[in-house]
Amino acid sequence: MDHTGSPGGRADPSPQGPLSRADAESLLQRADGLLRGGDFADAAREYVRILSAPMGDPQITAAALLGLGEARYRTDDDAGALANWQSVTQLPESASTYPAWRNVAAAQVRAGDLQGAFASYKEADRRAPPQDKAEIANRLGWLSKELGNQGAANRYFAKGRGDAFQITLTKVIIAVTVVISLTVYLTQDSPEGQQLLTALWLDKAAVAGGEYWRLWTVTLVHADWLHLLFNMWALWIVGPLVERWYGPLRFLIFYLACAATGSVASFAFGGEAPSVGASGAIFGMFGVIAAASWIHHPVDRYARAIARQIGVLILINLAFGFASAGMIDNAAHIGGLLGGLWLGAVIPPSRVATMSSYWRRAGPEGMDRVARPPAVLPVLAVGALAFAVLAGLAYGTASRDDGVLSAPERTASSTVRTSAPPPPG
Repeated sequence: MDHTGSPGGRADPSPQGPLSRADAESLLQRADGLLRGGDFADAAREYVRILSAPMGDPQITAAALLGLGEARYRTDDDAGALANWQSVTQLPESASTYPAWRNVAAAQVRAGDLQGAFASYKEADRRAPPQDKAEIANRLGWLSKELGNQGAANRYFAKGRGDAFQITLTKVIIAVTVVISLTVYLTQDSPEGQQLLTALWLDKAAVAGGEYWRLWTVTLVHADWLHLLFNMWALWIVGPLVERWYGPLRFLIFYLACAATGSVASFAFGGEAPSVGASGAIFGMFGVIAAASWIHHPVDRYARAIARQIGVLILINLAFGFASAGMIDNAAHIGGLLGGLWLGAVIPPSRVATMSSYWRRAGPEGMDRVARPPAVLPVLAVGALAFAVLAGLAYGTASRDDGVLSAPERTASSTVRTSAPPPPG
């Protein structure tokens, strides 16, 4: 059947002459409305009117073919629907190309053409928006399994879970931290190594003097290889979860914000001994996961298995800190944790579904839309945390200026010798 034919064998309406773009868009909106309302035959006739009139606009042609295919599918004309959707994929790229490839793939699955469906889903994956990538990866995994390629199936299912190997921001942070920490550790007996260490660690008097970059560079140096191993193992576990739930940009903002709150807490309440380590930022990631899990309930089965253990790990490590006789900078842990709890509580995950996102409200023209928090909320949450950091800096600096805090001789030994042990999993 020619793509301008009508479903159910009805005669095509006669062309109404050339259509202007405005007339074609008006007809397209009317046809889309009929389709959403369930008037599939009437919708098909409107789509055919658009396709029958000489116009030469490939975007409107593609949209009309996409809608006509949907109307045909709804009236059990699977072959005609597939033909329309395949016609869309042969036109220049437009907003209709991606949904057409998905519809072609689904139609091929229903027809038993799994190899063709696999190729079509691959085409859809190339054009898919980020929020659809996981779903398409899972469908490719299922098709790979049905086609006998278990290795490819495992890779696609891992990609659908967000576990496939890729260059993530978490891995970049770990790599940079490991390189700098090992460089300092292996050269600590040389003047250059000592100079690098003292330039990066959290020197409280230097921070009071305005060297605020130390709030973040402290995360790049560690007391010894065991301290580095524990911290990076913990970040390897929790970092990808935060990155999966919030995306790489927000993960980076959260990591830097929690590093700052942890460092400021150490600066204000942790005494004068210099500190090293990324424990404050990592405790912040613990806090983000814990608060987001308890309050927003992300629909992520794998992550829930880790999140359930976060609370116990936090309590155990804080207990170790209080019992360490000053060898562990518990102020940094608590400061980072509080920053993470605040961010996870106020800002819901944006990259995975949550229980709250299943509550929907009706939008225009009867379409469902997910209720989302105001876009300004993350900005306000981070802004409030920035205000807390500034207040902590002001308090710590004033305390030193007033002589409230003593300034014993600073040594190269770190007060952050033990970090959170790697979570089970």
